[in-house]
Amino acid sequence: MNHSKSKILVWDAPVRVFHWLLVLSFFGAYLSAESERWRLLHVTLGYTLGGLIAFRVLWGLWGTPYARFSSFVRGPREVRRYLRTLLSGKPAHAVGHNPAGAVAIVLLLLLGVGSVASGWALYNDMGGKLLEELHEISGNLMLLVVGVHLAGVVISSWLHRENLVRAMLSGKKSGEPSEGIRQAWWPLALLILQSVLTFWWFQYQSAP
Repeated sequence: MNHSKSKILVWDAPVRVFHWLLVLSFFGAYLSAESERWRLLHVTLGYTLGGLIAFRVLWGLWGTPYARFSSFVRGPREVRRYLRTLLSGKPAHAVGHNPAGAVAIVLLLLLGVGSVASGWALYNDMGGKLLEELHEISGNLMLLVVGVHLAGVVISSWLHRENLVRAMLSGKKSGEPSEGIRQAWWPLALLILQSVLTFWWFQYQSAP
């Protein structure tokens, strides 16, 4: 049972900073999409989203153990098996991302790439009505996946009796002491945050 385990560091600081900046950038970009007045904000947050996704892909290859795709991306069979345990009310515990959560993460990254690429093309007058519709569809699909992901977080938090939102803030989850990561990588996290804030400042300086 989870309550018999100790709290260990699972999510490094770069993953947590990435996660919350992505949340802010996506919702900010989505809410400003239809307004010409907020076009610069929409474009700025779109570029931010692209940069964050690029970082996450690299960190998913060479980051800390639970940040790597190899630690949580599984095939359809493993996803179905986890969903069956979820429906039974006794889901299998995963120290990092569970197989179902991994599907949402991969979808969000792929849809994010499509949204940013189509948005960049539109901003540079390289696409027509079809590309505009694809950009809108990718944004709406991202919102749908986010909704499903949030529902999954709520359900998993309840069934596991573990606050997964708090875990993405503190970086700590239940597990054996030997399963925790050794360092949080705060210097890299602060560099990411500084880079994003600096980019936002430069964009603000160019605002009409």
